[in-house]
Amino acid sequence: MTKKKITKRLFGGMGYREVQRSNSNRRSQLPKPEQKWLKANGYKNLGWDNVIRLYQKINDLLASSATEEPTLEELFLKADAIGNKYQSSSEIEAFHQSLRAEVENISELVDQQFPDSEVEHVDYSQKSVYKRRKRAKH
Repeated sequence: MTKKKITKRLFGGMGYREVQRSNSNRRSQLPKPEQKWLKANGYKNLGWDNVIRLYQKINDLLASSATEEPTLEELFLKADAIGNKYQSSSEIEAFHQSLRAEVENISELVDQQFPDSEVEHVDYSQKSVYKRRKRAKH
Protein backbone atom coordinates (compact mmCIF):
# COMPACT_ATOMS: atom_id res chain seq x y z
CA MET A 1 0.00 0.00 0.00
CA THR A 2 1.47 3.31 -1.05
CA LYS A 3 0.73 6.56 0.63
CA LYS A 4 -0.33 9.46 -1.50
CA LYS A 5 1.77 12.54 -0.84
CA ILE A 6 -0.39 15.59 -0.19
CA THR A 7 0.99 18.89 -1.34
CA LYS A 8 -0.20 21.95 0.48
CA ARG A 9 -1.63 24.69 -1.73
CA LEU A 10 -0.07 28.07 -1.12
CA PHE A 11 -0.97 31.56 -2.17
CA GLY A 12 1.73 34.17 -1.71
CA GLY A 13 3.56 31.82 0.62
CA MET A 14 0.50 31.47 2.86
CA GLY A 15 -1.79 28.54 3.44
CA TYR A 16 -5.58 28.66 3.34
CA ARG A 17 -6.07 29.57 7.01
CA GLU A 18 -3.33 32.20 6.89
CA VAL A 19 -4.94 33.90 3.89
CA GLN A 20 -8.32 33.81 5.67
CA ARG A 21 -6.82 35.38 8.79
CA SER A 22 -5.06 38.01 6.69
CA ASN A 23 -8.34 38.82 4.90
CA SER A 24 -10.18 39.23 8.20
CA ASN A 25 -7.53 41.52 9.66
CA ARG A 26 -7.16 43.66 6.54
CA ARG A 27 -10.92 43.88 5.93
CA SER A 28 -11.34 45.41 9.40
CA GLN A 29 -8.95 48.20 8.34
CA LEU A 30 -11.31 49.24 5.53
CA PRO A 31 -14.05 51.82 6.08
CA LYS A 32 -17.51 50.39 6.86
CA PRO A 33 -19.04 51.28 3.46
CA GLU A 34 -16.29 49.35 1.66
CA GLN A 35 -16.75 46.38 4.00
CA LYS A 36 -20.47 46.36 3.20
CA TRP A 37 -19.72 46.68 -0.51
CA LEU A 38 -17.49 43.59 -0.38
CA LYS A 39 -20.25 41.59 1.29
CA ALA A 40 -22.93 42.85 -1.08
CA ASN A 41 -20.86 41.94 -4.13
CA GLY A 42 -20.25 38.35 -3.06
CA TYR A 43 -16.68 38.52 -1.77
CA LYS A 44 -16.47 35.70 0.77
CA ASN A 45 -13.77 34.43 3.05
CA LEU A 46 -14.78 30.81 2.53
CA GLY A 47 -13.54 28.53 -0.22
CA TRP A 48 -10.06 28.66 -1.72
CA ASP A 49 -10.98 30.62 -4.86
CA ASN A 50 -13.19 33.05 -2.94
CA VAL A 51 -10.46 33.65 -0.36
CA ILE A 52 -7.93 34.49 -3.08
CA ARG A 53 -10.42 36.76 -4.89
CA LEU A 54 -11.19 38.58 -1.62
CA TYR A 55 -7.47 38.94 -0.84
CA GLN A 56 -6.84 40.58 -4.21
CA LYS A 57 -9.85 42.90 -3.93
CA ILE A 58 -8.81 44.04 -0.44
CA ASN A 59 -5.36 44.80 -1.87
CA ASP A 60 -6.96 46.94 -4.56
CA LEU A 61 -9.14 48.80 -2.06
CA LEU A 62 -6.27 49.44 0.36
CA ALA A 63 -4.05 50.67 -2.48
CA SER A 64 -6.72 53.04 -3.80
CA SER A 65 -7.43 54.50 -0.35
CA ALA A 66 -3.70 55.03 0.27
CA THR A 67 -3.32 57.12 -2.89
CA GLU A 68 -6.22 59.47 -2.12
CA GLU A 69 -5.17 63.09 -1.93
CA PRO A 70 -5.87 65.11 1.22
CA THR A 71 -8.82 67.48 1.18
CA LEU A 72 -8.41 71.22 0.91
CA GLU A 73 -9.35 71.64 4.57
CA GLU A 74 -6.65 69.17 5.63
CA LEU A 75 -4.09 71.04 3.53
CA PHE A 76 -5.04 74.38 5.11
CA LEU A 77 -4.81 72.92 8.62
CA LYS A 78 -1.42 71.42 7.82
CA ALA A 79 -0.16 74.71 6.38
CA ASP A 80 -1.43 76.57 9.44
CA ALA A 81 0.37 74.17 11.76
CA ILE A 82 3.59 74.53 9.77
CA GLY A 83 3.27 78.33 9.67
CA ASN A 84 2.72 78.53 13.41
CA LYS A 85 6.09 76.88 14.03
CA TYR A 86 7.90 79.81 12.46
CA GLN A 87 5.90 82.64 14.02
CA SER A 88 6.20 84.18 17.43
CA SER A 89 3.22 84.23 19.76
CA SER A 90 2.78 87.99 19.21
CA GLU A 91 2.60 87.50 15.43
CA ILE A 92 0.04 84.74 15.84
CA GLU A 93 -2.05 86.92 18.17
CA ALA A 94 -1.89 89.85 15.74
CA PHE A 95 -3.09 87.59 12.93
CA HIS A 96 -6.00 86.32 15.04
CA GLN A 97 -7.03 89.88 15.93
CA SER A 98 -7.03 90.95 12.28
CA LEU A 99 -8.97 87.80 11.37
CA ARG A 100 -11.56 88.58 14.07
CA ALA A 101 -11.94 92.12 12.72
CA GLU A 102 -12.46 90.82 9.17
CA VAL A 103 -15.04 88.29 10.34
CA GLU A 104 -16.94 91.04 12.20
CA ASN A 105 -16.88 93.26 9.08
CA ILE A 106 -18.22 90.44 6.95
CA SER A 107 -20.90 89.70 9.53
CA GLU A 108 -22.01 93.34 9.53
CA LEU A 109 -22.20 93.37 5.71
CA VAL A 110 -24.31 90.22 5.72
CA ASP A 111 -26.63 91.71 8.35
CA GLN A 112 -27.01 94.86 6.24
CA GLN A 113 -27.85 92.95 3.07
CA PHE A 114 -30.07 90.38 4.76
CA PRO A 115 -31.79 92.10 7.69
CA ASP A 116 -33.72 89.97 10.14
CA SER A 117 -36.99 91.91 10.13
CA GLU A 118 -39.13 89.07 11.45
CA VAL A 119 -39.63 89.16 15.20
CA GLU A 120 -40.10 85.84 16.95
CA HIS A 121 -42.19 85.59 20.11
CA VAL A 122 -41.84 82.66 22.44
CA ASP A 123 -44.40 82.21 25.20
CA TYR A 124 -43.04 80.18 28.11
CA SER A 125 -45.98 80.87 30.38
CA GLN A 126 -48.13 78.01 29.07
CA LYS A 127 -47.43 74.42 29.95
CA SER A 128 -46.50 71.89 27.36
CA VAL A 129 -49.30 69.92 25.70
CA TYR A 130 -47.32 66.72 25.85
CA LYS A 131 -47.38 64.79 29.09
CA ARG A 132 -44.92 62.18 30.15
CA ARG A 133 -46.14 58.64 30.26
CA LYS A 134 -45.21 56.56 33.22
CA ARG A 135 -43.59 53.28 32.39
CA ALA A 136 -45.29 50.17 33.56
CA LYS A 137 -43.17 48.13 35.89
CA HIS A 138 -42.90 44.47 35.03
